[in-house]
Amino acid sequence: MEHVLGIGGYFLRAADPAAMSAWYRECLGMDTDANGLWRQESGPTVFAAFESETEYFGSRDQQTMLNFRVRDLDAMLAQLRAKGADVAEETQEMDGVGRFGWVTDPEGNRIELWQPA
Repeated sequence: MEHVLGIGGYFLRAADPAAMSAWYRECLGMDTDANGLWRQESGPTVFAAFESETEYFGSRDQQTMLNFRVRDLDAMLAQLRAKGADVAEETQEMDGVGRFGWVTDPEGNRIELWQPA
């Protein structure tokens, strides 16, 4: 049976696509080219479905949530706060899985940041 190899892209609607792309580059350090191509570091990817009533994604209007792996969650959250990003105060830890924090992009999309265990 043929199978998918990984996530090939994630696409967002935005009122100002250029500004939104710039925010992801400047605040999260995503080294993307003019077409949005990003060569990410290898590592685990989680694909999971949540209950339709979950509040985990933030707004009920948000149907999906990006999760980015980070090396140092505390440093990333501090960097985002210094840039004026909307960073959640709480973090969460799951034994054997890692630590999590959240930031909301300029268009209101909640993003999860994950420091794997």
